[in-house]
Amino acid sequence: MDDHNRPHGAAAWIGQALLYALFALVIGVFSSWPPYRALGSDQSLIKLSFSHTGQPVSDCKAQTPEELAKLPPNMRAPVRCPRERSPIVVELDIDGAPTVRHTARPSGLSKDGASSVYQRLQVAAGSHRVAVRMKDDVRSTGFAHVREETVSLKPAQILVIDFDTATQKITLQ
Repeated sequence: MDDHNRPHGAAAWIGQALLYALFALVIGVFSSWPPYRALGSDQSLIKLSFSHTGQPVSDCKAQTPEELAKLPPNMRAPVRCPRERSPIVVELDIDGAPTVRHTARPSGLSKDGASSVYQRLQVAAGSHRVAVRMKDDVRSTGFAHVREETVSLKPAQILVIDFDTATQKITLQ
């Protein structure tokens, strides 16, 4: 471009400042408008969220001397245990109504990793009867972990349902 057509001096600086101010104004307006609400004014949130490793799908098996002899020396463990883990079955009832029924498969190529569950539910604020059941062993019948409790939720409150592996209990926080 020719130097004769290019703006010089104070006019260029003022024009640039005005463009920056206009850009800042647009950013400012759209950062607070329209207002966003994650939940309604009378709503609460229940999050069912945990990662848990299920029990092995079968018991460990003692190997016979004949089976051990067929194996290379570095693989001659007297007991062989399966790597595959049980899927996690979770049920959540709110106020006696079935709300979540979910089976989470174990992760990993050998199906030996943790199973993850994440569900997000909006509920009306107030008192609710929450029943959570979890089964982590395909060899057993029924649910090994059960928690039932009445909770009082305030508007915009978030209740997290988790599983504490240290205590082996379902937690409500």
